[in-house]
Amino acid sequence: MTQAPSKAPQEGSSPATGTANGGSYAIVEASGRQFWLQPNRYLDLDRLDADVDSTVTLENVLLVKDVSGTTLGKPYVAGASVELKVMAHRRGSKIIVYKMRPKKKTRRKNGHRQELTRVMVQSIKVGGKAIA
Repeated sequence: MTQAPSKAPQEGSSPATGTANGGSYAIVEASGRQFWLQPNRYLDLDRLDADVDSTVTLENVLLVKDVSGTTLGKPYVAGASVELKVMAHRRGSKIIVYKMRPKKKTRRKNGHRQELTRVMVQSIKVGGKAIA
């Protein structure tokens, strides 16, 4: 019987969370949803009214984790912000919406593509000091 190789944590990552950069991250509220943000990573948000290569600052920070510990907001962390750089405006993948009423010969087919903005996390700041 052979055993599967064990997965050791990668260099520079914490074993508990598996995050790089010393485990620094922030959870922010944007577009009516909550996002887990790490420095130098990109994500797609709902379309922001900002030009490409401009900087957007999010103030609704719910939680900040850095090497010194975790700060939880009530509801937001005081003095915390996340800077994002707008990389591109995109459209999401197509979603087909099909509605049918059985035995009534009623069918409706619609397609939808969400308008998105791809952003790169520049820095996470608490009290004006960048933690990552």
